[in-house]
Parts: sequence; structure tokens; C-alpha cells
Amino acid sequence: MTSQPTTKTTEKDREGPGEPGAHGSGLQAGLKNRHLSMIAIGGVIGAGLFVGSSSGIATAGPGILLSYALVGTLVVLVMRMLGEMSAANPTSGSFSAHADRALGSWAGFSIGWLYWFFWVVVLAVEATAGAVILEGWIPAVPQWAWALIVMIVLTATNLVSVGSYGEFEFWFAGIKVVAIGAFIVIGGLAVFGVLPGVDSDQAGFGNLTEHGGFLPHGPGAILTGVLLVVFSFMGSEIATLAAGESENPQQAVTKATNSIIWRVAVFYLGSILVVVSLLPWDSKSITEDGSYVAALDSLGIAHAGQIMNFIVLTSVLSCLNSGLYTASRMAFSLGQRGDAPKAFARTTSNGVPRTAILASVAFGFVAVFFNYKFPDSVFLFLVNSSGAVALFVWLVICFSQLRMRRIIQAEAPEKLVVKMWLYPYLTWATAALIVFILGYMLTDTEHDGRTTILLSLLVAAVVLVIAFVKQKVRGGRRPADAAAVPADRRDEVSAG
Repeated sequence: MTSQPTTKTTEKDREGPGEPGAHGSGLQAGLKNRHLSMIAIGGVIGAGLFVGSSSGIATAGPGILLSYALVGTLVVLVMRMLGEMSAANPTSGSFSAHADRALGSWAGFSIGWLYWFFWVVVLAVEATAGAVILEGWIPAVPQWAWALIVMIVLTATNLVSVGSYGEFEFWFAGIKVVAIGAFIVIGGLAVFGVLPGVDSDQAGFGNLTEHGGFLPHGPGAILTGVLLVVFSFMGSEIATLAAGESENPQQAVTKATNSIIWRVAVFYLGSILVVVSLLPWDSKSITEDGSYVAALDSLGIAHAGQIMNFIVLTSVLSCLNSGLYTASRMAFSLGQRGDAPKAFARTTSNGVPRTAILASVAFGFVAVFFNYKFPDSVFLFLVNSSGAVALFVWLVICFSQLRMRRIIQAEAPEKLVVKMWLYPYLTWATAALIVFILGYMLTDTEHDGRTTILLSLLVAAVVLVIAFVKQKVRGGRRPADAAAVPADRRDEVSAG
């Protein structure tokens, strides 16, 4: 069931920065260009790249490069579609708001809440990961206390203003970018044998083929590798959500979309190529110490483990910071569209959706509690049931773009400053690839792929049922749909 828009009012008109809210001035353009640039760059580099790449290398060998290339291509295509819609219509709800308009309120409701659920679970995962590192450094403070501390600190920064979130993320992302850039340069010099003071006999491109071949476990391992690395790319879409609170949203989205190719190529393919060239893929140190630590150790770099712990901690804090921001903005957008409590759409005088932030972090605290009390039952269910949300989001983006292109062309063709390549054929091909990956997950019992997809589908089904029931109850109409309300009355409608 879909709903064809009959008005030319866009989401940007309804919830742009600076639009008055019930108890404040709405979301404000508090993010500077340098913030958006670093959010776009750093959003691609998740902690999963540093932590999870070792299992992918062990599974696919050097062929993991093809897995990363395949998923990277998928992300580039999905981001191109999202960039097309977001450049034409920047909004804090991003793909959820686009799905709402293109496919119907059921789609915006469902994918918005699933995305929110994904990120609040991520809050608990990252808080725990950061606490493990911090407890190793300062064991006098228990792990649960560290998790509590990092959650409180980053909640406070998000509550102050969007500018404080942007500033923290600028430095967190900056450290990640500098670290991985330095790793690629130093490792690259070692691979070519020109790194001063380092004599690494095992470094060289021969490692790509000399230990059982480029695909030691056969071509099928490429697809298994895809399942292991696909979730480390989640977060690339954050720049399109944040663009709604920037000084020039259209320019920010266009820049982030156009730069996604080199970001994926350099940070993912470049760094993994360095790892599998510095030492054999079947080296025990990769699985025991982690791929990046093992690579640094092979060069004789002192304190490689602690250096990488610092970088991983930075990535964890960055993910926590962005996760809280992203979850709260999605909740804010859902509140504006009548798909969440109205309080979620209210902002402070600084343009901060305080209730949306506190509600998101509250669920994050509950998830942290479950992680410590019921790690193998309740928390494992939360993690697995949110695991495939990234793929659901990408699939919805594909179908939304197919419809939104026609809407934009009919209403405001001049807003198509970013266009999806080979529309609609490449969009359909991307959707087909995502469906194939979801189907392949059902065959994966070794890495819990089947459990993840089945539980994620269960949660998605529950949310979809709620969405359709809600839509039927209100007859497909929003009680406070800003698109149907004159601009001079939006304040009183929002105040409810």
C-alpha cells in the first residue's frame, strides 16, 4: 500500500532548521562545514573495521578484499540514491522521511523505528567495548562504571547543542582519519621495503597469493566475508541526517555523496590491503591480537597494542556520540510526523530535541544493564534482532529512490543536483544484490547469519504490523500533518 503525494510541500518545508517548535526554536543550523566534512569522512570508519576485520581475513584470506570491494560498491550506490533524495530535500529524518513520502507512512514509521532500535542497541555495545578498554587502563574503576561514565558524558554533550556534538565528532573522527592514514602510509612503505629502520622479511605483495592462493577457501568465502564485513559500513548515512542542521544542507549532502567512493577505497580497501600484504593471512597473530595490532607488531612498532586500543576507544566514542545523535534525530523526525510521542519533536532554545535524546539514552542504559545481567539471552536477542537493520534500511532507500525520482522530476526538477547513475536499472540491480545477501544469510549457520536474519525479520514484522494498524486507525491521515497546515499555524499545531 502506497500513498501518492498530492502536495508540493516537502519535508524540508516542514522540518527545516530554524522552524519554530513547541518549546524552542526547532532544530538549528549549528553544524559548521568542517563538522559535516569530518562527520562524512569519519562516519565510514567504524570500530568494526579495526575490531571485526580479523574474522573476515581468517574466513576469506586475501579474498576479503573482494568482499570489502563488493560491500563498498553497494554502499556507494545506496549513498548515491540517498544523496539524490537528501540533496533535493534535506531533513533530519533522512531516508525515513523520504520513505514516508515515497512509499507511504507505514514505510517511514517502520524503517524509522527499526533504525532507532538499531542505534540504541549499538549504544550499549559500544559503551561496553569502551568500558573494557578503560578498565584495562584503570582497573580500580569497574567496567559497569566506565560504561555509565562514557554514556553520561556523551549524553551531556548532545544535550548542550548540536554544535557540541559536531565539535566532539570532529575531533573523534579526526583522530580516526589521521590514525588510519598513518597506518596506510607506514604499512605501504614497509610493503615496498623502503620504511627506514624496519626489516620485515614477511612483508610484500607475495602474501596475497603465496599462502594457499588469493582465495584459499574458494570463491564462496567471498560471500561469507560479505556477511562479516557488511555491518562495519553502517554509519555512512549519518551525514545526510546531520546535513539538516548545517548552514548549507544541499551542499553538505552533495559533497558527502560525491566523496564516498574515495573514502571507501582509501579507508577500507587501502588499509585491509596493507594488512594482508604485511603478513600472511593465516598468521595466528591476526586472530589472537587483531589484524591491525598484528600488522603494527610485525613492523616492530613498540606498544602497538596500546596504540590500537586508543584508536579503537576513539572509534567507540565516535560511534557512541553519533549513535546517540542519530537515534535522537530519528526520534525527533518520527515525533514530527506523528509516528512517535509529540514530546520527541519539542526542542530547547538551543535547538536540541532533549526528550528524544533522553528517551534514546534511557533505552541504551537498559540495554547496557541487559548486557551485564543477561548477556547470553536478552542482550544477545537485542543484538541479533537488530543485526540486519542496515540491509533493511538500504533496501528501503532503493525503493524510495525509484519513486522519489519521479516525484522530484514532476515537482522541482531543478533540485536534482545529485543523480543516481543509470536510473532505474542500477537501482534495481542494487536492490537485487541486497535481497541476495539477505537470502544468503539464511544459509549461514557458522557465523549466526541465519539467527540474525530470522530475528531481525521477526522484529521488522512486529513493527510493520504496528505501522499498518496505526495507519488504519487514523485513516492514513496525520492528526498534525504540517504539510496540510498553513505556515503561520504550525507552532500551535506542534504545541498540540
